Amino acid sequence: MVTTLFLRCNTKLFACLQPFDLLDKRISSILKALMKTDVIIIGAGAAGLMCAIEAGKRGRSVLVLDHNKKIGEKIRISGGGRCNFTNRSVNASNFISQNPHFCKSALARFAPANFIALIEKYSIQYHEREHGQLFCDGSAEQIIQMLLEECRKANVEIQTCIHILRIEKDTSFHLLTDHMPLEASSLVIATGGLSIQKLGATNYGLRIADQFGINIVSPKPGLVPLTFHSKDFEGFKDLSGISIDAEVRCNKISFRENMLLTHRGLSGPAILQISSYWNPGDSISVNLLPGINILDALKEDHPSKKQLATILEQFLPSRFVKVWLELRGGSNPMNQYSLIELKELARHLSDWQITPSGTEGFPKAEVTVGGIDTDELSSKTLESKKVTGLYFIGEVIDVTGWLGGFNFQWAWSSGWAAGQAV
Repeated sequence: MVTTLFLRCNTKLFACLQPFDLLDKRISSILKALMKTDVIIIGAGAAGLMCAIEAGKRGRSVLVLDHNKKIGEKIRISGGGRCNFTNRSVNASNFISQNPHFCKSALARFAPANFIALIEKYSIQYHEREHGQLFCDGSAEQIIQMLLEECRKANVEIQTCIHILRIEKDTSFHLLTDHMPLEASSLVIATGGLSIQKLGATNYGLRIADQFGINIVSPKPGLVPLTFHSKDFEGFKDLSGISIDAEVRCNKISFRENMLLTHRGLSGPAILQISSYWNPGDSISVNLLPGINILDALKEDHPSKKQLATILEQFLPSRFVKVWLELRGGSNPMNQYSLIELKELARHLSDWQITPSGTEGFPKAEVTVGGIDTDELSSKTLESKKVTGLYFIGEVIDVTGWLGGFNFQWAWSSGWAAGQAV
């Protein structure tokens, strides 16, 4: 675009020509026009790019700004580099929010099928894994290139390595950046949350909300490993890397997937899922043998001289069984246990109560729970109810999806919804 070329070639010129009232009025008018656009989107991630595409399709002039050198970094690393871009089955129950109904409008209007149709249009091959998760057969880079091509077709301009110094609003939004001043009728905040800080995640979106008096639900790490005090996890540290099919419960919700032991505590899909619902001080309940009536199995071998460990090793990793039993007095022949003791053992196996000391925090979190209070936004357009022309989309909002492609779907859906309105 002419704007891009002019600004890139004249950054130093702007610095020495300020303020505008010292310029010839005609030149000043031209420069101001070059710096004005219909829509500025801050954040070139999944939500920001989707919003830009849809706004551009509607004939809006769109400028996307990002402080990173590369766009779509979370897309690039997601799913082990293959991008878990959505899920076959998405509904409001797959999301955490103080308003569980808020996400329904956007998800209904731009559903997984809509995004699947887009990637099929670009002949991107994909496959389905457990629980409806969809991944690229190739690289996540295919998704990024698809979005960039859609941006190109919609005449969207993207500028990286831009740092915004100040935002002000009168009838328009005025942005002072380290490159140039900018003006737009609509401003979209798509800066993401605090998760995966090594990729450049910041609290910038929350700071903008605070500047404009918009309420924020306190953010916390989500989809994050849980940690434990050393004394509570003694013995298990040496079992790092062992994975167990488990059902994990906390605060009236449960997930059954693999649980992974780590040097600091627990991780794996089941733990990551439950971490978004966990609050400091809460205990979690782990059923180590979901779908198995372990008491019946123990009763069957009750008269024998088999070691308890031998019975349990049929269902659980032997190294884990050894440590778990050592914390409960060790393993004895089955015929030395009373029926009451076997019932108590079975109860602990199906309801292992442990209290995490914390999480591994935002550096290891995949998402942020909390963010812009949904009561502050229109569920249809994602526009602020207090500030006309100001929109928030994606992870920066208090809408957090489960593991399995749900957060990307929220990014696509919320970006699409705002793109229809800006």
